[in-house]
Amino acid sequence: MSILNFVINEIFGQGAIFLALVAMIGLILQKRSISDIIRGTLMTAIGFFVLNAGTGLIISNSIGGISEAFNALLPAQATPPATVEIGATYGTQIGIVMLVAFGINLLVARFTKWKSVFLTGHMLYWFPFVFIAAGVDAGLTGGKLILLAAIFTALYMVIAPNLMHPLVKKVTGKDDFTIGHPTTTLSLISAGIAKVVGDPSKSMEDIKVPKPLGFLREVSITGSITIAFVYIILYFLLLGGGLVPAEVWGYAGGTTGFFTYLFTHAIYFGVGMTVMLQGVRMLIAEIVPAFKGIAEKVVPGAIPALDCPVIFGFGPNSLIIGFIVAMITSTITIIITAGRFPTIVIPLVVTCFFENGCAAIIANAYGGRRGCIIGTAVNGVVMVLLVGLGAYFFNHTIQPWMLVYGGQDFSLWGIIEGIIARLFV
Repeated sequence: MSILNFVINEIFGQGAIFLALVAMIGLILQKRSISDIIRGTLMTAIGFFVLNAGTGLIISNSIGGISEAFNALLPAQATPPATVEIGATYGTQIGIVMLVAFGINLLVARFTKWKSVFLTGHMLYWFPFVFIAAGVDAGLTGGKLILLAAIFTALYMVIAPNLMHPLVKKVTGKDDFTIGHPTTTLSLISAGIAKVVGDPSKSMEDIKVPKPLGFLREVSITGSITIAFVYIILYFLLLGGGLVPAEVWGYAGGTTGFFTYLFTHAIYFGVGMTVMLQGVRMLIAEIVPAFKGIAEKVVPGAIPALDCPVIFGFGPNSLIIGFIVAMITSTITIIITAGRFPTIVIPLVVTCFFENGCAAIIANAYGGRRGCIIGTAVNGVVMVLLVGLGAYFFNHTIQPWMLVYGGQDFSLWGIIEGIIARLFV
């Protein structure tokens, strides 16, 4: 158990260590010099931490306040019941599922035509976490619980990145990585819609900007200005709702006011984008070449399935527009469906930015501006419905967590597993 816990918690459970180890093995298999191995290993870990730092800045220091405002404007429609603490109670089961599923993924990549290897470190944990929760909520225990969760985790690790492969290739024009992240459902929806309604020749990334507004070509600046407008709108919505913005956002009684709050949260979005995209460049520059050693020696033809921000640099305009469109349509959907689900439903800010952001970039590649806007508008509706329906399958386990991080593959695959699990109770 000590060895198992070490592997689970200190290697698979730590994205930087896991990817650095993959890079090191790949470089060793390529018989690179000691200097190259050390450099590639450490730069992979550094790139991962830089990417994560940027992501953290966006979530905690920028868009977090948007969630706080919506939570105040849209009071809970229902109170979730007491939940089982899955991470603490079922940690060993989650670890076993993680290792078994990853092993199956490697075998499938080695011996079949489905060549992706799931390398998104934190998602190696979160998918077993979700599937264990769905099984527990259905009433499964023991071997049945572990077996079903392992089957679903392995299926996801194999199916989802391979479905994403042609979509990613359409965006990047390359064939050296795919996405291993719960954006698959939203990406497939937006790509399918964009093909039908859009025109790929009119790309969101080719929008002409007048010379005096040339600064808007910088995605960090454009993003910061967009977030600033969102906060200004929310400020007046809070006032109109009889609320005190200073109390909602926590700067009441301090030495600063709304202007400082607005400025810092808007600029932190730009900072986060800058840091995150730098981390993406660093990570891809190291892990993709290093992974070739594994692809050549261990799993012929394999490609890494990586975190969704690795695609953000290919469509920054689409990312921001898709985020705003999904926020609007998801909020409208929440208002329309208020009280119709056995749980609260709050705006899915994280899902709108990350999973839907990836989907927006893919939609733009298939259908240009119109495809991007319509595809992400539909996604805003879909993600709310998935969270609401998912309450029937997670309300006694991780529903509060799903209110923040659900609305995509976590919800859809969890619902499917929950339905099947109830057949074996």
